[in-house]
Amino acid sequence: MDEPSEANTVRLVAIREEPLSLDEVFHAVGDPTAGGTALFVGTVRNHDAGASVEGLGYSAHPTAQAELRRVAEKVAADFPVQGLAAVHRVGDLSVGDLAVIVAVSCPHRAEAFAACRRLIDDLKREVPVWKHQRFSDGTEEWVGAC
Repeated sequence: MDEPSEANTVRLVAIREEPLSLDEVFHAVGDPTAGGTALFVGTVRNHDAGASVEGLGYSAHPTAQAELRRVAEKVAADFPVQGLAAVHRVGDLSVGDLAVIVAVSCPHRAEAFAACRRLIDDLKREVPVWKHQRFSDGTEEWVGAC
């Protein structure tokens, strides 16, 4: 059997204003050759550094989706990935909303965990998406903005 190429393993990459779907991401990485699937979901939490968070907004540079694809393709090239998906939401979000979902399927669970961790870590470090937090006391801050 031929090894999957990164071209057919990176199945879903998106920056979206619409609510994210766990089912869509999970189904995108499904593969009969994969024995392990790892999925990470980032949600809006109600606090940050001891301050109560009311909500937040995500903004993305126009190149964000292309950068997300670059990151995804690098992970697919570095691990035995069968399927990979990554979606990040932009716009105003409330506490509990899904902000980012990444998933990776691989032949074995250890590879899936490692690839998924690398995918979310590289996404957070390299993809130009910025968070504007609004706190309950009326203050606000930007996170990840230059």
